[in-house]
Amino acid sequence: MSSSVVMEEDEEKIQCGSMLFEQEELQEMSGVNVGGGYVEVMCGCTSHRYGDAVARLRVFPNGDLEITCECTPGCDQDKLTPAAFEKHSGRETARKWKNNVWVIVGGEKVPLSKTVLLKYYNEASKKLNRSNKSQGTKVFHRDEFVGCIECGKERRFRLRSRDECRLHHNAMADPNWKCSDFPYDKITCEAEEERGSRKVYKGCTRSPTCKGCTSCVCFGCELCRFSDCSCQTCVDFTSNVKA
Repeated sequence: MSSSVVMEEDEEKIQCGSMLFEQEELQEMSGVNVGGGYVEVMCGCTSHRYGDAVARLRVFPNGDLEITCECTPGCDQDKLTPAAFEKHSGRETARKWKNNVWVIVGGEKVPLSKTVLLKYYNEASKKLNRSNKSQGTKVFHRDEFVGCIECGKERRFRLRSRDECRLHHNAMADPNWKCSDFPYDKITCEAEEERGSRKVYKGCTRSPTCKGCTSCVCFGCELCRFSDCSCQTCVDFTSNVKA
């Protein structure tokens, strides 16, 4: 590929990024950078115990949100979802990333929920809901469990939203996942595991103790497959959707 073609593609990506938001919408935000097909801003999350964890948030036109953490000089956490960053920062009240993750606007910390930065994320969520309704189906994912590599105990993951599905997806992809990585609560291997009699209840709408049926087992949808994930399952799903 010639250098002129590469330059043209880079210019198109930058133009795409610059068109995501009006200049006035971003002018008072700190750390704004328009990149190749995305807009990047400085963000953070505050823990009462550890203080502020700063990072950089990238907003993509397909609704994806990607965070690179800069909480310490040696932190190597990148391509985090907002929910994963919220957990990584040590925020005590997790699962509310739209309110807990903030950006600096006019010198003040403003929750993402009160900015324009969730515009494409919200549009993508609405599009997914409309698509499911038009097909006459309601995508439902039952609860799943992930086992700790150190103690072997299984921890429950809810899969009712795209963020929850991503947390479970990332945990399943991590061969060294352990209890301390659990995204919802600060736990250790010492924490009790759910009783067997309780674990059979996974939230199926057809039967409370269902072991898996077409109502609660999903083999791939836009809620639980991710275009920015390089695992073979997501790559195959994305390729089939585009085909």
